[in-house]
Amino acid sequence: MKKVKLKEVLKNYKNKHMIQNDKTYRQVTISQTGEISFRGEKHGTKIGRKRQFLIDLKKHPNTLIFIRQGVMKGGIGICPPEVDGCVVTENMPMFEIVGVEPDYLLNFIKSPMFKEDVSKLVPIGTAQKALHENKLLEIEIPYPSKEKQKEIVKKIQSIEKEIKQLENKSSYDKTLLTSLRQSILSEAIQGKLIKQNPKDEPASELLKKIKAEKEKLIKEGKIKKQKELPVISEDEIPYDLPSGWVWCRLGEVCWINPRNNGLDNNLEVSFIPMNLIKDNARNSFEQQIKKWGVIKSGFTHFSEEDVIFAKITPCFQNRNSAILRNLKNKYGAGTTELYVLRGYGKLILPEFLFLLVNTKNFIDKGVATYKGTAGQQRIKRNFVENYIIGLPPLPEQKRIVEKVDALMRFCDELEERIKENKVNSDGLMNGVLREIFESK
Repeated sequence: MKKVKLKEVLKNYKNKHMIQNDKTYRQVTISQTGEISFRGEKHGTKIGRKRQFLIDLKKHPNTLIFIRQGVMKGGIGICPPEVDGCVVTENMPMFEIVGVEPDYLLNFIKSPMFKEDVSKLVPIGTAQKALHENKLLEIEIPYPSKEKQKEIVKKIQSIEKEIKQLENKSSYDKTLLTSLRQSILSEAIQGKLIKQNPKDEPASELLKKIKAEKEKLIKEGKIKKQKELPVISEDEIPYDLPSGWVWCRLGEVCWINPRNNGLDNNLEVSFIPMNLIKDNARNSFEQQIKKWGVIKSGFTHFSEEDVIFAKITPCFQNRNSAILRNLKNKYGAGTTELYVLRGYGKLILPEFLFLLVNTKNFIDKGVATYKGTAGQQRIKRNFVENYIIGLPPLPEQKRIVEKVDALMRFCDELEERIKENKVNSDGLMNGVLREIFESK
């Protein structure tokens, strides 16, 4: 099979242009997948390097460019019409494609063989590794007849279409899986996942115990007496509750943003900023260890078994939340952009609270109450306090959590299969390109 070097099908051209301070110029960007696109405009006064080059697709309609510092990671491609007339620096050399089908060449530079050949080249520079075009142009490519090149392009396009259909299905499956997870949570907090046990003590008695525990803490001076929350009206009730459940407000059954009083300043505790809390309700976080005296002021307090969730956009919608366990010495603090929920007397499970604050209904209703400027909006405390929940008996809370855990494990298995399908589709395309170009 005949082969030619890239320098035989790529002819360098340079349209030198000196940047003028009284004009505005269009610029381009190249992604690591080789996609070239219009980046934006910049005034001449803000362009430091005055000697630049113009992309001329009218005279050179099939133009290939690459980034000297990025070609080894995939920064090479063919210019689309939208970048005609854009300026580039000398670090983005331009070439007219001659004597070869542009789409054939494009598919080759996306192939594993081309990437392997590029990886063997020795870059120059120390801080920023760059690859000069003289080295790149020495790479050889398979060079069948023009008719065969068109055949190959047509075959690859057909396979790409099939792979795209597989990827679309994977994307659709992922959307369905997200809906399934939310349906599970919604059914769980409405008592529709499991059957009720008439032998369970009704939640009305549980609510009395919670209120008694709260009064005890008030008398002991551990919490302050708060204003009574409004009685739940008939208009506020969103659905019928199962037998044995009771309506209440979240502030009735949870201590919101408690304080850790009386801790030794030298005690080592956990510090958890927002960026260490996983999103998508993964119930996972990382922690740093700090002295209590360093973080007790200006941060949100929490302790073992507390439930935390973000109150600021977009972390709230992204469900940055967790049940706190394995804290250093069982105490800690974190960003002020967190809400902390602590059940009274272990009469409401943290796992149940975690399910509740990650439901679509809680998120949607919270977003509807957002206050603040764009990019800094957050839900207010009164939304959390007044949010209406259906409280199940304590034994049923345990059964609900166990059922949800089992169903979520099943969802995790489905998600892994979807990820495998995506990996397989990427691998399939690489395999196709290798088979086509190595066998020619």
